[in-house]
Amino acid sequence: MYGLYVLGFVVSCLFALLLTPLVKRFAFWVGAIDKPNHRKVHTRIMARMGGVAIFLAFVGAYFVISPALSDVNGNAALALVLGGFVIVLTGALDDRFELSPRWKVLGQLIAAIIVVACGLKINEFNVPFGGHFSLPDYVSMPLTVLWIVGVSNAVNLIDGLDGLSAGVSGIGTGTILVLALLTPFSDAFTVILLCTILLGSISGFLFYNFHPAKIFMGDSGALFLGFALATLSILGFKVSVVLSLLTPIMILGVPLSDTFFAIMRRFLNKKPISEADKNHLHHCLLQLGFSHRTTVLIIYGIAAMFGAVAVILNNYTDSAWLTVLIVVILLFVLVVGAEAIGIISSSQKPVIRFLQKLFVKPSVNSRLPK
Repeated sequence: MYGLYVLGFVVSCLFALLLTPLVKRFAFWVGAIDKPNHRKVHTRIMARMGGVAIFLAFVGAYFVISPALSDVNGNAALALVLGGFVIVLTGALDDRFELSPRWKVLGQLIAAIIVVACGLKINEFNVPFGGHFSLPDYVSMPLTVLWIVGVSNAVNLIDGLDGLSAGVSGIGTGTILVLALLTPFSDAFTVILLCTILLGSISGFLFYNFHPAKIFMGDSGALFLGFALATLSILGFKVSVVLSLLTPIMILGVPLSDTFFAIMRRFLNKKPISEADKNHLHHCLLQLGFSHRTTVLIIYGIAAMFGAVAVILNNYTDSAWLTVLIVVILLFVLVVGAEAIGIISSSQKPVIRFLQKLFVKPSVNSRLPK
């Protein structure tokens, strides 16, 4: 069994190593390139479409080892292959032609509907103190589609530095893999196998994508990785304590929180939600003086922290009160950190100012009458 996991990882990693240079040449040939501008940190023309190499490595490795598989959930694999093809095609077309948002969303919706058609849905979950809930199809189906589209776009939003989106997605995939190894459930073998193959594809691609990058993954890669993570989280954690929804949210903490803060920032600044800016997490860290590589490693660390919390909550926390306490502390630290680096606003920092009033005593001079 473990031999299959290792084989899947090695084969997909080798495929990605071999295919990425070919995809790079193809991207230049068709004109799928990324030119520098005021919002971007790279200074030379780069090839996009790297996600095509990730997807082909993933699919190729799966079909190489598929003759040895008997217990795999065929519907899950089919959902990732067919849905992945649609979303990679959508992303690749955007990498070349810069599609309008409506066409990109349409491709994501079709991919998500394929997942639902294959039988993967968020159809039941538990919440602290609230018991078990089963969702009817008219709720679970749109909820599943919304989850997949949302996560796909969240991962796409953080794709702003060399190796950032791929590395964070790799950490998320690794977290799902660890949880599947520690938590027995009916589709554990399928989740572990698909995670090891996906992780191998990401690792092989990162060889070319980590700073200084030789190729960008583009929307084809970011959308596919978000799609794959969303789908795997549905497959692996449909039924668990708070965690039917909380675990995948924690696993994807970096892209989801960055997306949330981006929405809040644009709302406070009265700008359209879809309008791009240069105030995402990685932009803020760069503005604080961190180098490109250090910024990426810091965000890797944050993603790993979220992953560790997900593992702790899922396997080592039986108390609902303790679960709530951990989540509250994590959210508090997240908000304070976001205000400190100015990801929402450089001037509006209500929580930090409240803490300063609470813990910093006024000086003697400030208490003297003027």
